[in-house]
Amino acid sequence: MPVFRDQIGRRTEVPDEIRSIVSLVPSQTELICDLGCEEALTGITSFCVHPNHVYRSRRRVGGTKNFDSARIAALRPDLIVCNKEENPKAPTEALAEQWPVWVSDVSDFRSAAEMIEMLGAVLGKQAEASAMTEAIARGRLLRSPFREKKKKPSVLYMIWKDPYMAAGTDTFISAALEEIGAENVLARRGAGGLRYPRIDEDDLAELNPDFIFLSSEPYPFKEKHAAEFARYCKRGALTVNGEVFSWYGSRIMKSEDDLLRTAAYIHGS
Repeated sequence: MPVFRDQIGRRTEVPDEIRSIVSLVPSQTELICDLGCEEALTGITSFCVHPNHVYRSRRRVGGTKNFDSARIAALRPDLIVCNKEENPKAPTEALAEQWPVWVSDVSDFRSAAEMIEMLGAVLGKQAEASAMTEAIARGRLLRSPFREKKKKPSVLYMIWKDPYMAAGTDTFISAALEEIGAENVLARRGAGGLRYPRIDEDDLAELNPDFIFLSSEPYPFKEKHAAEFARYCKRGALTVNGEVFSWYGSRIMKSEDDLLRTAAYIHGS
């Protein structure tokens, strides 16, 4: 059986023919389908909402943090696709003792492209994966003029409420902010090594960014929350689509227009 390395350096042996895939990562579920392996996808999480017909038709094995190992075992997976950040370490390692587990580790667009290429190789879809990463590299987002702007609006990207939590600098979200010519305001103070540090009201007042982005996921911020944060920023609190900023698979290609519209707005273009 072929052996592949994953993004955390583990060696994973997979069958020559992969007939049952369980994906525990929403953005990678969509990627697996877009690479042409939808038929082999047997298990997904309750957050794997794209594609919609797959969400409605596949066995759901729980959430990304609290997946049900017994449900996964019942599917007799040839491959389980996980992510270092989204899936807890101990349960993931327990799965790897019984089944082939491949783990991604994505924090920027480079590692996202690497993930697509590496997973494409595991799935026998190298040509499709290469075509996808080439399309992303040629796309309008990574070639837009916003990234080169000298004056970069500062942004605090909120992901949770009670307690407040924001996206730190070592995240794909922060890389997406860079691509639209924004500065993650947490870069000014560091985040203590945390990808998603807690933020209190004193922090909000001290940071005082130009914009606060309120993500639709994992916490479902709504328009009604904008007023709560408006006093902590100079130019406005905006609700944003979390998939656009944090899904790092084939969704990158589908998010270009939304990201460029957001870029134009914060730059006053």
